[in-house]
Amino acid sequence: MVRGKTQMRRIENATSRQVTFSKRRNGLLKKAFELSVLCDAEVALVIFSPRGKLYEFASSSVQDTIERYMKHTKDKRKEEKRSTEHEIQLYKQETADLMTKIELLEASKRKLLGGGLGDCSIEELQQIEQQLEMSVSNIRARKTQVFKEQIEELKEKEMVLTAENAMLCDKCGVQPQQEAAKELFGWNSSSSLRESSSGVTSEDVETQLFIGPPPGR
Repeated sequence: MVRGKTQMRRIENATSRQVTFSKRRNGLLKKAFELSVLCDAEVALVIFSPRGKLYEFASSSVQDTIERYMKHTKDKRKEEKRSTEHEIQLYKQETADLMTKIELLEASKRKLLGGGLGDCSIEELQQIEQQLEMSVSNIRARKTQVFKEQIEELKEKEMVLTAENAMLCDKCGVQPQQEAAKELFGWNSSSSLRESSSGVTSEDVETQLFIGPPPGR
């Protein structure tokens, strides 16, 4: 069974607290001494008891170690400051480059819209003209493609609707309008042919208007 970690807290009993402080203090001083001897490390240890009594250990000198620590911290802060200033300069330069690019893009946009052309050379005007012609060509090609796609969609819808219409007419027993129109047009054509074969034409019909009694025959 795995035991949970016990929570460390202040010892309430004053006697037990003093005994524990003495034992742990001596152990900590011993560990600091061993670390300095075994690893040739510069160690400085400062301890204040609850009553304010000072206990210290130093492999060389506590003051020298503290001064070395302060110098190291100061140098580190300077290095971090230089790094921060360098990053700020980089950000400023990047911002300036972006602003320049934005200004160039705005100027190019104005020229494409027909503004700010007074200081343009012939070469620049020809380049702008080519860009516009290319843009118009691309727009027309895209428009043609969209028209073709719409026509194909409409054809597909027409086929679907025609099939649905034929199915509904078949269910209701009604002849589709297209077939009825074909038969109607075919009947008109055959009747016209019959009239032509019988000798009756539009030229035989009198369409003139006379005033008075009809002429004698």
